[in-house]
Amino acid sequence: MTTNPPSFGQTPLSDVQTLRARARQHIEEGAVTEGYAADRDKVVEMLNEALATELVCVLRYKRHYFMASGIHSAAVAAEFLEHAEQEMEHADQLAKRIVELKGEPNFSPTGLAERSHAEYVEGKTLHEMIKEDLVAERVAIESYREMIAYLGTSDPTTQMLLKGILAVEEEHADDLSSFLESMKD
Repeated sequence: MTTNPPSFGQTPLSDVQTLRARARQHIEEGAVTEGYAADRDKVVEMLNEALATELVCVLRYKRHYFMASGIHSAAVAAEFLEHAEQEMEHADQLAKRIVELKGEPNFSPTGLAERSHAEYVEGKTLHEMIKEDLVAERVAIESYREMIAYLGTSDPTTQMLLKGILAVEEEHADDLSSFLESMKD
């Protein structure tokens, strides 16, 4: 009795000649091949909103870095600066992916706050700054989770990028939460 090997997916693998022929079609599309299953325009729009969110977070963190004062300010300011730098890295990663999808990253300051999921709230005290940054991180976490779920298996590259960013945003939220806890003492 012969048994068939287990099936790992619903889609059969293409032969090499078929892969090569498909790769030669629509080469102006770059990394976006016929197998790209997501709505590219929607993904680019979604990534531009994430880009705006990251840029607003960079600006807020930079302000907080410069405005931090008080007994806990040195450690918190250093954390604000580190977060600002990491948010800028996220913005760069998102812009790069937008270009890979043949979109245009929107760095325009016009409408930046409206495109962002997170708000730009300055906060007057160190405690308020930390709290507002934590709120923004929580917004980003939920936004990225929804984007990841939306993509499903239709764009694994973008999904992997967003998962990496999400992990850092969760770390930021944990850092900020720890600062708020330590300030209660």
